[in-house]
Amino acid sequence: MLRDRLTMIAAVILLILSMLALFGPQITQYVLRIDPNTTDALNRMQGIGSPGHILGTDDLGRDQLARLLHAGRVSLGIGFFGAIISISVGLTLGVITGFFGGIIDDIMNWVITTLDSIPSLYLLIMIAAIFRPTAESLIFVIALISWTGVTRLIRGQTLQIRNLDYVLSARALGASVWRIMFVHIAPNLISITVIVLMRSIGGLMLAEAGLSFLGFGVQIPQATWGNMLTDAQEYVRAGGIHLILPPGFCIWITVLCLYVIGDGVRDAFDPTSNK
Repeated sequence: MLRDRLTMIAAVILLILSMLALFGPQITQYVLRIDPNTTDALNRMQGIGSPGHILGTDDLGRDQLARLLHAGRVSLGIGFFGAIISISVGLTLGVITGFFGGIIDDIMNWVITTLDSIPSLYLLIMIAAIFRPTAESLIFVIALISWTGVTRLIRGQTLQIRNLDYVLSARALGASVWRIMFVHIAPNLISITVIVLMRSIGGLMLAEAGLSFLGFGVQIPQATWGNMLTDAQEYVRAGGIHLILPPGFCIWITVLCLYVIGDGVRDAFDPTSNK
């Protein structure tokens, strides 16, 4: 019961954050009436609760709340679309390799093992350095290295499902291999896919923040929670703690909610998992 309540609370918080991020530009334009990129040298480093700036201003006098709303849209977008791409690739390849096995499975295992042998951070930096650091390219870069784990997981599940009675019956009735894979097997992978999706979104958001810290993330003036956190670090000792708390809290609470929801989905589909 407690886990159900936690899952519902996490879902509500995540929904609120997602709505604020989705409609962030409209909120800043029509409600706050503030341009997130407008600088004001006379109102630099204003603290939380200062007149006209609920979350204060940064070193250039830009409104922190306006930037936070715009940044949330980008950070959540990178996590969501990156996860969708990586899971789509991983689900397709995992079902195919797990179902057919043989040389197809061997080749895919070799590819995955080779990619996984390269440190993820090094691979991220190398690919990010090639592409222009925009939100769109970062989605592609992060998705490019995150599909291998999904493929391994889906492949393992497919290996178990392909020998179940209803799959063997479909084969005996003459169903095509593609129908068996994507009509009979894939729907039974929904629970694990949703769990992986929740965790992947959180993981990719953390990856974006890490790349921003290293200078390979989305570049200013486009704000993300990751690069806001990075930009704020040099002002913490100078009384700029208000610059690091909001983006740090948003990343933390979003990832936490995603993980709690993922655990809740797991328990819903497999009640014995929490015993």
